[in-house]
Amino acid sequence: MLVYTHSDCLLKNNGPNHPERKERLKSILDSIKDIKDFKIDFKEAPIAKMDIISLVHPKEHIEEIFSLIPKDGLQSVEKEPYADTMLCPNSKNAILKSCGAGVAAADSLIKENKKKIFCAVRPPGHHAETVRANGFCFINNVAVAARYLQKKHKVNKIAIIDFDVHHGNGTQEIFYKDETVAYGSIHEFPLFPGTGSVEEKGVGNIFNAPIKLGTNGKEFIKIFESKVLNPIDRFKPEIILISAGFDAHIRDPLANINLESKDFFDITTKILEIANTHSEGRVVSFLEGGYDLIALSESIKEHLLALNK
Repeated sequence: MLVYTHSDCLLKNNGPNHPERKERLKSILDSIKDIKDFKIDFKEAPIAKMDIISLVHPKEHIEEIFSLIPKDGLQSVEKEPYADTMLCPNSKNAILKSCGAGVAAADSLIKENKKKIFCAVRPPGHHAETVRANGFCFINNVAVAARYLQKKHKVNKIAIIDFDVHHGNGTQEIFYKDETVAYGSIHEFPLFPGTGSVEEKGVGNIFNAPIKLGTNGKEFIKIFESKVLNPIDRFKPEIILISAGFDAHIRDPLANINLESKDFFDITTKILEIANTHSEGRVVSFLEGGYDLIALSESIKEHLLALNK
């Protein structure tokens, strides 16, 4: 098992009482290091280069974000009342290395024939749209990795499976009219960001599974299989990328879904069945949301144990 991360991702500060804090990543890294069942190799994420980022986001847009980085204190990229996507003096390297992890993972997948890779990074990415940072996200890490796989490594069909409790509005927007990338998301609805209804289908490549508050693990997996995994199975992806958010956990403070830690083992196992059938077992998973430290610590173990099967 290969894990890409970087200490710079721990330096990004969002201010007091912000849910997207460095302790999230620290708890995950500590939990991964505690796994004794199999060998885990940690690699440092490189800085993503602008020509690769611009496969998804215009260079001018990224430069505008970086121009807002303060010399001290915090600066939001949004206006009130949604001022929660924050920049601090250490933001640039954290953002670039979060994206760089996925690019490096793509290379390891193809060049080194690594089959299962996890990107333990922050800030997350799935809310970042082509020219809009929001929802704690600046660069859409999973989208850049997908475009890089297509352009550099000539991969044609890629599936992105998102089980974060919030809909990945950014990923959907980026690939909405692209039949070579399937995007499937299961998420609480209604909830931020307000997108992700079943009517949003793109060109037949978008598969949304909105779920009601209070949904438990058994119900979640049944809906996940029917509305997301079955269409992805019919799509027959060559590679699967995962937006792995753990905020559908019953302990999470930002949502109302009742998954237990062990449910993430079953969710991941179901994804792996498709990867083993169509994708030569090739999967790259990206940390997205999850804001309770105990839930994160437990759930990440379940996720990686399933990935390593």
